[in-house]
Amino acid sequence: MPKICYRVAMSLDGYIAGPKGEIDWIIMDPEVDFAAIFSQFDTLLVGRRTFETMAAANRTTMPGMKTIVFSQTLDPSRHPEVTVVREKQNDVLTSLRAGAGKDIWLFGGGALFQSLLDQGQVDSVEVSIIPVLLGGGVPFLPSPASRRKLDLVGHKIYKSGTVSLSYDVK
Repeated sequence: MPKICYRVAMSLDGYIAGPKGEIDWIIMDPEVDFAAIFSQFDTLLVGRRTFETMAAANRTTMPGMKTIVFSQTLDPSRHPEVTVVREKQNDVLTSLRAGAGKDIWLFGGGALFQSLLDQGQVDSVEVSIIPVLLGGGVPFLPSPASRRKLDLVGHKIYKSGTVSLSYDVK
């Protein structure tokens, strides 16, 4: 059964994007095996704001992955390359979990993470803490959010100063 994994880069002060949505601070560390990370997933879940950032960079899909955008306002006819889900999000997630595919990457952003975490839909959290202080921006987990206990299942420290932490959600 595929799991939903929130995998994200975060600044040391808890932001996943800068005040204007910028992500130029994220280090593309050569020690990180990005091919191995991408091979774990066949589906991306994104919220509207993250999708709009992806669209502005002309990168609405990832090779070998289906992109599902949760949005009440996005016009599906303008983005035929992705699946836009406006209603019955839990039905879509139940269907994805019932499939035989790879794990599902909750790619962004913080509001979607908060919503799915509150619904008990997130199985794991993998965060790479980048050694930078942004001083503001898009928070890792917006308020208000429910308290959740996590179990540390892995960690790695890179020469760049990035620290990756992997947790299962209890």
